[in-house]
Formats: sequence, structure tokens, C-alpha cells
Amino acid sequence: QVQLVESGGGLVQAGGSLRLSCAASGSTSDISTMAWYRQPPGKQREWVASIIGGSANYANSVKGRFTISRDNGKNVVYLQMNSLKPEDAAVYYCHAVRFGAGYWGQGTQVTVSS
Repeated sequence: QVQLVESGGGLVQAGGSLRLSCAASGSTSDISTMAWYRQPPGKQREWVASIIGGSANYANSVKGRFTISRDNGKNVVYLQMNSLKPEDAAVYYCHAVRFGAGYWGQGTQVTVSS
């Protein structure tokens, strides 16, 4: 089992920045992919970014503004979010894959004021 705990959400003005963190614990060895998803109010959960090894990928909506990174020694994945827009407001979830099984965190709220 893998447990994921997100932190770093909050209220920020449009154009501002936030850094989300996701700490993994439990059976963290052999975690392959770590990713961030988000669920805006009233909408479905959507993929934001993922990192496999040193390779990162981003949704078009966040490319150039968000950066995902991973500290394997600390079992933490980060999401640096810059130039935030009101449409970035959502609950952000961390996701990990280990031997084909997926794990979710509880989410952290990001609110962007215009």
C-alpha cells in the first residue's frame, strides 16, 4: 500500500504562484509514475502533469506555467504552479502507480481569485 498526503494548497490571486507537495509513505519502492490531477468545481477530474523517472509531461492547459518534480530520496513530488489563472482553481490530487495499482491522495484545495 502507498499513502499519499498533499499539502500547499490555498488562496492566491491570479498571476500568483503556489507549490504543492505530495509525500508518499508505505511501500514507496518501485513507484513508477507520479502525477497530479485536478477537479474543478462541478467538473470531472482531469490530468495535469506526470513524471516517470526524469521525464515530465503536462496538459496543454498548464504547459509552460506548471512544473512537476520529484525528490526520490524524500519520496515527495512537487507541483510548482506559476501565473495562476482563475480556471486553475480546483482540488488537486496526487496519484502514484506501483506495479499497476493506482493510489490517490485526499486532495488539496487551490483557489484563485481574479
